[in-house]
Formats: sequence, structure tokens, C-alpha cells
Amino acid sequence: MKPDTPSQPFYRRIHLRHKERRATQIMRDQVAAVASLLEMLLSVMVLVGLLVSTIPIAQEMVSLWFSDNTDAFQTFLGHAFNLVIGIEFIKMLAKHSPGSALEVLLYAIARQMILGHGSAVENLISVASIGLIFLIRKFVFVPSFGSTMPDGHTAPDLAESNHHDGDETFG
Repeated sequence: MKPDTPSQPFYRRIHLRHKERRATQIMRDQVAAVASLLEMLLSVMVLVGLLVSTIPIAQEMVSLWFSDNTDAFQTFLGHAFNLVIGIEFIKMLAKHSPGSALEVLLYAIARQMILGHGSAVENLISVASIGLIFLIRKFVFVPSFGSTMPDGHTAPDLAESNHHDGDETFG
């Protein structure tokens, strides 16, 4: 018994596989483009939310002048940290860099440590986490990590923005 042979010659099947790969690549590119648009839409929505959130924080700032208790300052500080974390989150979505993701983590941990009323063990873990972020930034986070491809060209997700701002918080 003879195995089934395809009805098309070998060279035709290779051509079909090439077309299939090309169609798959086009679909992947389209999905990535839609995902990027949704990500930018989310960034704009978070930015609008941040702008709206600045109104109550300005009102809280005025109430600090007339308040004698520290709870008003804690509330104000909590809202200010939330705005900073929101700004860093928007930067992370826009820049697609590992450094901006580390900054979001850094601010979130700092917020929890400063405003949270955790135990000594939780504070120690927070300090160790911040130290680990600094160690990652110093020793693991090399320029090729997320910014360039092995061949030296700029990574595709960073090539779109085509700029690098030098206002790094640490490093």
C-alpha cells in the first residue's frame, strides 16, 4: 500500500506555506496594531481620570490650612501618591520600557510603605523590595534589556516612539 501523495507538486506546496506564513504575519501585525490602539485609548482614559482627580486634591490642599489633625495630611498624601503612580503608569504604557515598569513598582511599594500601617516585617519586606528594584536597575537592567535587539537595532516597540527621555528617576 502506497502512502497518499499530495495532488500538488512539491514546489507548489512550499509556495502555499509561504503564503500562509505571510497571511499569519499580516494578521499578527493587525492584532498588534489594534492592541496598541486600545493601549493608547486606555492611557488617554487614565490621563483624563488623573486630570479629574487633581481637582479634589487641590481642594484637600486648601483644607490642610484649616485642619489641625494629621489625618487630613495622610489623605492628601495618599491622593498625591495615587496621582504619581497614575502618571508613572501612563508613562509605562506609552514608553514600553522595563525601566518605567520598575518605576511604577517602586512608587507603589513606597506608597504602601509610607501610608500603610503595616507591621515591622511588612516594612522590612517593603525596604528589601525597594532595594531589590535598585539592584535590578543597577546590575541586571543593561541597555540591551528591552531597548535593543541582539543585532544592535532598536527594539520594535521602542522604535515607534523613536526617542528616549533622560529624566530617569534613578540609575
